[in-house]
Amino acid sequence: MIQKDLLKETAGGGVATDLPPAPGHRDPAHARPVDLEQFSYDNTIVRNFAVATLIFGFIGMLVGVLAAFQLAYPSLNFGIPYTTFGRIRPLHTNAVIFAFVGNGIFTGVYYSMQRLLKARMFSDTLSKIHFWGWQLIILAAALSLPLGLTTGKEYAELEWPIDIAITLIWVVFGINMFGTIIKRRIEHIYVGIWFYIATLVTVAVLHIVNSVELPISLTKSYSWYAGVQDALVQWWYGHNAVAFFLTTPYLGLMYYFLPKAAGRPVYSYRLSIVHFWSLIFLYIWAGPHHLLYTSLPDWAQSLGVVFSIMLIAPSWGGMVNGLMTLRGAWDKVRDDVVLKFMVVAVTAYGMATFEGPMLSLKNVNAISHFTDWTVAHVHVGALGWNGFLTFGMLYWLFPRLYGKPLFSTKMANFHFWAGTLGILFYAVPMYWAGFMQSSMWKAFTDEGFLKYPNFLETVTALKPLYALRGIGGVLYLGGFVVGCYNLAKTALSGKLIPEESTQAARLFHATHEKGEFWHRALERRPIQFMVLSLVIVLIGGLVEIIPTFMVESNVPTIASVQPYTPLELHGRDLYIREGCYTCHSQMVRPFRDELERYGEYSKAGEFVYDHPFQWGSKRTGPDLHRVGGKYPDSWHYNHMEDPTSMSPGSIMPTYGWLLDNDLDISNTGDKIKAMRTLGVPYYDGYEKYANDDLKKQADKIVANLKGAGIKANPNKEIIALIAYLQRLGTDIKANPENPETK
Repeated sequence: MIQKDLLKETAGGGVATDLPPAPGHRDPAHARPVDLEQFSYDNTIVRNFAVATLIFGFIGMLVGVLAAFQLAYPSLNFGIPYTTFGRIRPLHTNAVIFAFVGNGIFTGVYYSMQRLLKARMFSDTLSKIHFWGWQLIILAAALSLPLGLTTGKEYAELEWPIDIAITLIWVVFGINMFGTIIKRRIEHIYVGIWFYIATLVTVAVLHIVNSVELPISLTKSYSWYAGVQDALVQWWYGHNAVAFFLTTPYLGLMYYFLPKAAGRPVYSYRLSIVHFWSLIFLYIWAGPHHLLYTSLPDWAQSLGVVFSIMLIAPSWGGMVNGLMTLRGAWDKVRDDVVLKFMVVAVTAYGMATFEGPMLSLKNVNAISHFTDWTVAHVHVGALGWNGFLTFGMLYWLFPRLYGKPLFSTKMANFHFWAGTLGILFYAVPMYWAGFMQSSMWKAFTDEGFLKYPNFLETVTALKPLYALRGIGGVLYLGGFVVGCYNLAKTALSGKLIPEESTQAARLFHATHEKGEFWHRALERRPIQFMVLSLVIVLIGGLVEIIPTFMVESNVPTIASVQPYTPLELHGRDLYIREGCYTCHSQMVRPFRDELERYGEYSKAGEFVYDHPFQWGSKRTGPDLHRVGGKYPDSWHYNHMEDPTSMSPGSIMPTYGWLLDNDLDISNTGDKIKAMRTLGVPYYDGYEKYANDDLKKQADKIVANLKGAGIKANPNKEIIALIAYLQRLGTDIKANPENPETK
């Protein structure tokens, strides 16, 4: 029989105890008798999400290890479309974020909410729909992304039917969650549930706004936004996906499971209030720090920097509240593996949330952006904070779900140390790689020339560090596998307790107490709490997004910038399909080294027809915004067939299928009509003649290739991709007198 923890928590009202009041208990505040009600908690849904967390965690991390080693050993791309880095990198990120972390969130939420609210989940049917719907969404992502069905927007790559499914399942989750809150037996909602509420409403807003797209078929759509506006919306979403999917729900889990594991109340109720409201208000403003020195308006960049710096305070407030909860219990950390995982998780959260604001400073960002430093930063948070808190939670949960002690403490400790070493072996080489990249990119000789003019010199220098990063991933994955075995043996040694019987009384104040602390009153009103949370998180997004869309001076137009030709439009879609944005940026920043290496810096008006934008966030390969006209068509043809033939030592995959696949031009008209709907100035009826222009341009490229001794078919995908690459960055050259080009 598992001993239940009695924990008197001081934060956020509500007694987070698994024990009911004693029979005959009377509410001392109102001196009224309390009748106990019998009910049960649903542990089956918790078990289901926990198992899904482990299964998809293994898959996501395994794909991540493969992607890591592909950068050191390009042959691991296997020469087929479905396993190239550009396609499996989004598969890895989506699997880890939405499958591993997502299922981990729901595991903890479904367990903790029932006990914090002294109520079974509102609807067992909705719980099942939520579970199976979420798993089907994950499977749809796992199938579509390797097939190249992607929107090309980082962390939001899933196509429109899956986006709709996500919205519907999120609504199901929201109804189930708020139904449970409304039928609760505890008057005040606990601090952990504050974070669950903020997560629910903010993720809904982020997902819906960023996913506004125009479909042209079941598997293809275009972002409603273009260029600068699309970049702002995407990183408003991208940064706050980190904030409200990888952070706020996990803070809610921390506020429940850490005190439970430590047997101590949360350190400070008032600190949790300051932490919560300041965090959700400030976080939503910080997205533009991903776009510093780009074509985003300076005022938006500055807002992102200011609010990112202010984020240190609430973020560290949460870390301090978590670590200080262990006051008087630090001796337990030495022997309790659950606390070991949780202490490292909270520490990693503190490190990542200090480093993030530092990286948003312009002088630091000028060094770090587009390098592996950002990759290291992200993984300290993901592996340390999300991963280790998930592991600690699961090690705490399984003995309680199955009525048996953990199968092996030694295995759990092995998992802890393998995971910790894995984080170090991953992060340290990537930090070093980031410093090397930036130093080499920016290095000049005494004579004033680039010291490393060939971008490939940087890439080849980093291969050993990429291999070390892969070893770190293997260590982390190895520990995870041992942990899965340990938890499976724990489950097999016992039997799931599907219905955990308990009893509780309904404890509600009839009226507002005179002199009651304002926040205590708010905690009794979950609907008002939700509305206030929504208003607070919307402020920052509205202030940044509306002026960028409504004030024309934020995106000065350039007369020479013209829509893509039909062939170039097809080529751009191929570029997106192959995930080229995962390794290449299309944004030349106004730095001396970038002007020397790439050419004129990028202007906001150059991207007005880009649905979606393709500025990228990492340069494993060189920037491509000015690649148009830099090389002959034959160079691009040979480079896609075998990158090393043009760039010895390249780690880019081969793309031989582009030379073999026929270009599907049956939907050219649909693409033209969609673009016209989005504001691209194709004349009415052009869709009828678009394929004629497409074939003429293709024939010209084939003629150029023939002149270089290459026999090519104008109907192949490679021709369209060459057309797109040769177009990049050439518009402003057509009108050198335009002030925007100077």
